[in-house]
Order: sequence, then structure tokens, then C-alpha cells
Amino acid sequence: MKVLVYGATGSQQFPVLAALQQKGAQVYATTSSETGVATLTQVGVTPVQANLADAARLREVTEGMDAVSLLIPVSLPNPADGVQYAKHAIDAARQAAVKILVWNTSGFLVPHKTGAPTIDGKQEIKAYLQASGVPYILIEPSVYAENLLAPYTVNYIRKARQVAYPTLEEMPIGWITSRDVGALVADAIYHPELAGQSFRVSGLENLTGDALAAKFSAGLGEPISYYAMPPREFGDILKTFIPEDAARGVEGFYQSMVDNRPFPTLFSEEMPAVLAKLPVAMTPIEEWVRQHKTAFLG
Repeated sequence: MKVLVYGATGSQQFPVLAALQQKGAQVYATTSSETGVATLTQVGVTPVQANLADAARLREVTEGMDAVSLLIPVSLPNPADGVQYAKHAIDAARQAAVKILVWNTSGFLVPHKTGAPTIDGKQEIKAYLQASGVPYILIEPSVYAENLLAPYTVNYIRKARQVAYPTLEEMPIGWITSRDVGALVADAIYHPELAGQSFRVSGLENLTGDALAAKFSAGLGEPISYYAMPPREFGDILKTFIPEDAARGVEGFYQSMVDNRPFPTLFSEEMPAVLAKLPVAMTPIEEWVRQHKTAFLG
């Protein structure tokens, strides 16, 4: 099976490459940089230079593909660009008559407008995909465990032995690893009979802040506490890595979770049913922390 993977050098899509290779797929991976070409070549996939803004190029590289793994960047300076990029990829998939397109939505989709352009844009993408005639499966991940590898968490663990995140301690989250999401995406590509279905996916543990800290304590072998980082502090840190407008948008998203009740659901109670259709071995958070002990403690 020939599979085109968008955003292949990013943290969300890179694990999809290995998962597809393990299934015997011929993997074609998009990148817009020479550095990306080198990275993709090293892991044994075929690099394809393409930019999501170039609709004609996407039609060209999608021709002859059996399946597409789609992800749209979430930190674009103009979120409306993401909607247009997705439409380009969907149009290319329709023209190439791909057998299945699996879209990793980078978060649970919500059924109503929120006022946040990035979140609301996903509704427009979903509607366009549904109307396109392209067979599709949606994988909707909760919150990536890899978020905890960012400097705002790592620095607090190293300096204060605190796991920091901009959510209140009492708000539970079903953290999921990028490896597990990648495996679910790859498995979905090999189950085109599931076309038209959406799967909310999360880790199997729904952890409050203190429960998350306990997993870190066990995984690192040191006492770790939870720090509910104020969203403003989070945004100030984030703006050093992504455009400030995008950082403030993410900050606002987390501020809304602090301010409003009930808390949003960031855990999938559907996981037993999901895993019955997409049988993937899930990674416990304690094990994931242990795997990244050097990153956390230096």
C-alpha cells in the first residue's frame, strides 16, 4: 500500500512513519525543507517536497497513492490558512481516488462554535471532508503526553521537581502518547471498511494533576508535585517558540478551561470499543515518563 503522510517531520506525524513501515506500507512523506528530506531519508521513507499552500503540487504528489494520513499545523499565524490547506489536501485525495484518508484532528472536535479560530476551523474542515466523497476516518486525540516534554514542564521538573501544566489540579486528563496516536492512525489506514467513523482517543488513565505527579514520581524515582501553571505564564513561555498571536490563542483556550465549569472532557470512555476495532497496545503514563527520564532530569 502506498501512503502519503503530511507533516511527516512533526512530533505528531513522525511516529506514523514507523507504524506504517511495520505494516509493510510504502511510505511517502511530505516536507518543505531540505533538512526534512535528510531526516526522512534516514528513517527509510520516500521524501516528497511539497507545501500545503500549493494545491497543484499536492494533486501531483497524491496521484497514485492508496491512502493519505492528514494533519494540519495548529500553530499557524493565520488559522484560516489551515482550513485552506486541508481543502487542498482533500481535493487532491478526491482527484487521486484514494481508498482512505485518515485525519488526525490534533484534539477532540467540538460540535459548536467556540470563537477560537483554530478550533472552529476544524469544523469547517470536517464538513468539507464529509461533502467531498473521499472515504475518511477521523482520529481525535485528547492531549499529547509529549506536551509535557516542552520547556515549561521540563524546566519546572529540573528546578523545582514540579510537573507544570496550565490546567487546574482537579481537572482530569487522559494523556496519550504520540506513538500510540501514530499506531492508531496507521491501523485506521489499514481498515478502510471503517470509513465514515470518528474515534475519540486518549490514554487509558484519566489523571488529575496530583495523580499525574504521582506517575511522574514513580517513573522518575523522585518526589514530584503538580503545579497548576497560570495560563498567562504558559502563554508568555509559549510565545518564545511560536508566533505570539498563536501563543495567545492557545493561552486563551487554557484560560477558558480554568474559568468555566464543567471541565471539558479530555478522556475517551470509548477506548475499549476503539481498541476492539483498532487493536493497539497503549502506553501507561508511568512507563512513558520512565522512557523519557533523561529528558526530564538531564
